[in-house]
Amino acid sequence: MAEFTMELNDDQKQVRDWIHGFAADVMRPAAAEWDEREETPWPVIQEAAKVGIYSLDFYAQQFFDPTGLGIPMAMEELFWGDAGIALSIVGTGLAAIGVVANGTEEQIGTWIPQMYGTPDDVKVAAFCSSEPDAGSDVGSMRTRAVYDQAKDEWVLNGTKTWATNGGIANVHIVVAVVDPALGTKGHASFIVPPGTPGLSQGQKFKKHGIRASHTAEVVLEDVRIPGNCLLGGKEKLDERLARAHERARSGGGERVKNAAMATFEASRPAVGAMAVGTARAAYEVALDYAKTRTQFGRPIIDNQGVAFQLADMRTQIDAARLLVWRASWMAVAGRPFESAEGSMSKLFASEMSKKVTAQAVQILGGNGYTREYPVERMHRDSAIYTIFEGTSEIQRLVIARTISGMPIR
Repeated sequence: MAEFTMELNDDQKQVRDWIHGFAADVMRPAAAEWDEREETPWPVIQEAAKVGIYSLDFYAQQFFDPTGLGIPMAMEELFWGDAGIALSIVGTGLAAIGVVANGTEEQIGTWIPQMYGTPDDVKVAAFCSSEPDAGSDVGSMRTRAVYDQAKDEWVLNGTKTWATNGGIANVHIVVAVVDPALGTKGHASFIVPPGTPGLSQGQKFKKHGIRASHTAEVVLEDVRIPGNCLLGGKEKLDERLARAHERARSGGGERVKNAAMATFEASRPAVGAMAVGTARAAYEVALDYAKTRTQFGRPIIDNQGVAFQLADMRTQIDAARLLVWRASWMAVAGRPFESAEGSMSKLFASEMSKKVTAQAVQILGGNGYTREYPVERMHRDSAIYTIFEGTSEIQRLVIARTISGMPIR
């Protein structure tokens, strides 16, 4: 087990600098164009694939970094480049991780390559979980998967929403209810292969920020998929459902719920790292501007009102990064989040990003309010961090329940 450290080793620094170079040279020059177009930046994704950033191997290497810092380091640098393009690059990883975590070796070998395609013919994948009436409340999920034993097929019906790459993906991973009596424990994940009849794109959302990332509804109407497209296989699912029913009869359902919550906790620091990247980018623009912009015969940073804002911005960015790194290290080291440290990191970093990017706009004044300067876009992008992967309100609820042991509502 690696000891917790605040210093990257030489290999990590090399990877960080490599990602930073791609973000600076490829992503940033394209950011404003794709934000305005509100379209998936396929040429940038292709460039990321050519250099090796858009690939499962890259994310696997960072995920298995024994210090736990590989993923947060990579996320911070990519989202420093541009949040919308970065989400287009990493969005497939959500679906890929779902397959790697729950699928069989055969499923991993078959479907992961189809999610990414090749550098000459890039593809994307979508992870479809949220629904119009089931966001934070996953227990309200209505999408159903029914097994047709005669044909060894699963039939999926329902509507998913807020799906990154939804409808344009080559492969969709869909979470559906297989046993309504078990609530959230009666859910399972399914692979919907390319070109499957009955799957269509619904509404494409025109968003406030991260506009280069495609977000849409996914409509499933009598979607039939082979039995082997159930992640993990039916035997494993049947065993899991049987155990869940037994726990429910014995009154042990809450323990399963807490274990699931711990899984979500472990993924939240990555979103915190995204927020840190966007905030750091805005802070750097504001700092450079304050040192070169003159008013009343001197740089505006000479004024305490501006200088103190920048001091607070830098302090909050560093504090957020430390919370993210601590939680990331705890996750890889197998340390329990006894105080909901994963949610803490996501909550603090996301709220910090909104505040810091707003301060950056203020320091640039009228220029910060225009699209001629990137802080306007960064401020819009930062709003998503307090919403997806659990809203700030949900994070506070998780933290409060964890530190108090009380069923706070």
